[in-house]
Amino acid sequence: MTHRDATPSRGTGPDRTEQELREALSALAGGVQAAPDAYRTARGEWLRRERRRRLVLAVLIAVVFALAILIGLWVLDRAPADPGVIFSGTGSPAAGSLPRPHP
Repeated sequence: MTHRDATPSRGTGPDRTEQELREALSALAGGVQAAPDAYRTARGEWLRRERRRRLVLAVLIAVVFALAILIGLWVLDRAPADPGVIFSGTGSPAAGSLPRPHP
C-alpha cells in the first residue's frame, strides 16, 4: 500500500482549500463599492500629513537653532570681563620683543 493509496481522496487538499478561499475572497471583493471620491480623500489626508510633518520638522529645526544661539550668547556673557593674558601685552616675553608702533 503506497502513501497515495492510504490518503483518502475526499478533495480536502491544499489545492481545494486555496480554491475555496480564492472564490470566497472574489465574492467578497465583488461586493465592495469604492466611494467616488475615495482617491481624492485619501490624497488630501496624505498631503495634510505631509504638510504637518514638514511643519513639525521646520519648527524643530528653528527651536534647535534658537537654543544653539541662546546657549552661545549665554556662554559669551559668562566669559570673564578682564582681557586676560593674551590681550594684555604683559603676559609673555614674546610680546615684549615685538616692535611697538610709533605714535
